[in-house]
Amino acid sequence: MTIPLVLASDNAGKLKEFDQLLSPLGYQLQAQGQLGVPAIDEPFFTFVENALRKARHAAKITGAAALADDSGICVNALRGAPGVLSARYAGEPKSDAANNRKLIADLAPHADKSAYYYCVLVLVRHEHDPQPVIADGRWHGEITAQARGEGGFGYDPHFWLPEMGKTVAELEPAQKNQLSHRGQALRALIAKLQ
Repeated sequence: MTIPLVLASDNAGKLKEFDQLLSPLGYQLQAQGQLGVPAIDEPFFTFVENALRKARHAAKITGAAALADDSGICVNALRGAPGVLSARYAGEPKSDAANNRKLIADLAPHADKSAYYYCVLVLVRHEHDPQPVIADGRWHGEITAQARGEGGFGYDPHFWLPEMGKTVAELEPAQKNQLSHRGQALRALIAKLQ
């Protein structure tokens, strides 16, 4: 039996990654844009509220089950910032370079450079699902002022993994997907669905 599932995103990379892991469970994933679902704003201060909003929005418009994620980087010395504002930390227009410059500047006076990437996934079976399936993942590291690596995006060139002696931008894509906060959250979600 095939279960239609709307991904509350139009990110082709996410669609491919999620589809590879969810299709063996019977889910047939489609990006929201393919079904005429527009993006919705994310006004909340928590990842889970924003992901739940996106999932319910996609489910309402399509009448199908929906999966949404929200993720970002949380820096301990900055009390969790940039957090849900990770993509627009330096303001509009969105710019990875500007976000990284702001993060490095804001963190400069602090000795504690520890941080973690965080991802939450929310799956709703319908718009008013009273028991959404929620899974999350964390990937711990440190922020380094010196950018390293050509891969990845966002804060990856500055997210240092001490145990590996590399930044995330220096990892191979398959290795990043295996270790990442998003990969962890997806495996946790699959475990709950099984």
